[in-house]
Amino acid sequence: MDILRPALININGRIYRKNPVKEEHYEDEEEEDFSYSGPVADQCMDEPCDGVNIEQTEKGFRCAIDVPSVLYKYIIGKKGETRKRLESETKTSISIPKQGVEGQIVITGPQKSAVASAVTRVEVLIESFRRKQPFTHFLSFALNHPQVQEGFQRFKEEVLEHCSQDLGVDESIFQNPAKLHLTIGTIALLNEQEVMRACELLQQCQGFIRDVTEGKPLALEVRGIEYMNDDPSMVDVLYAKVITQDASDRLQQIADRLVESFVAAGLMVKEWDRVKLHATVMNTLFRKDPSVEDKGGPGRQNMKDREAFDARNILEMFGEFYFGACKLDSVQLSQRFSSDCTGYYCSAGHVTFS
Repeated sequence: MDILRPALININGRIYRKNPVKEEHYEDEEEEDFSYSGPVADQCMDEPCDGVNIEQTEKGFRCAIDVPSVLYKYIIGKKGETRKRLESETKTSISIPKQGVEGQIVITGPQKSAVASAVTRVEVLIESFRRKQPFTHFLSFALNHPQVQEGFQRFKEEVLEHCSQDLGVDESIFQNPAKLHLTIGTIALLNEQEVMRACELLQQCQGFIRDVTEGKPLALEVRGIEYMNDDPSMVDVLYAKVITQDASDRLQQIADRLVESFVAAGLMVKEWDRVKLHATVMNTLFRKDPSVEDKGGPGRQNMKDREAFDARNILEMFGEFYFGACKLDSVQLSQRFSSDCTGYYCSAGHVTFS
């Protein structure tokens, strides 16, 4: 299916104007090479790359771009066609490291404007395919505190005792208690340099976080459950509600400002006006893969081949279930598909509230 791309695009914190041309989806994105089917010359307007360092050399101009090696294939294209087209249309030369070798894509040309045009087109093309990469990390608030884990285990036991006869309700769809968390936002970090950049940005956020928390942990309460689709008899994900004990919106403030910071830096794509603060307790994706993480909302879930469950009795009997209280003192940059010694996700970085 074809889609219209947005008129503006955020690349590494810089905003480019982009013509809303159609971009075709590839049927098989696991292949080694790709060719870009849209007209590269129309992909974006040739505006100055203010944030890019274009150097003058003896032979003309040169610009080096940091690009994760996993994305090289999208610039090369099938049989090198995309790179040849870019070079032909911009009158530049594009040098790309060998596949799997982290380095820089180097663009050279006789005119600064030509190099700037090629840089912009390469970055727009890269950003387009970056958005198709599965996320590798996510910002999270850990809720795997002992009291909350105990409450979750009690919830699980009671639901299975009273509702196991309901359609689709079984032990396999419950969250791992050691991985209870709030997802703030998901990120695709494609090499170590990008992980370090995300960690540095998270550290920069510590100032406003401590301003909001006044340098103290936030006292939270996990109470009640909810679902996000329209039919309680056909539910895929059930969430626990999380609120601050002082009824303030400080947790919401922190989550929203973190997303704003990471979106502004080009590391995250904004999906919602406000972060939905919730903790997944049941998810039908767990039936086939217990390691699957909640991606932050129903719109991003893979709905194919999922068996929904009837949550009507669960909602009626456990609608105000009390999971427990805890004090939250950090935000984590969590690594997907990982576990540390506590059973929670491995942390690539974190900052504390106090």
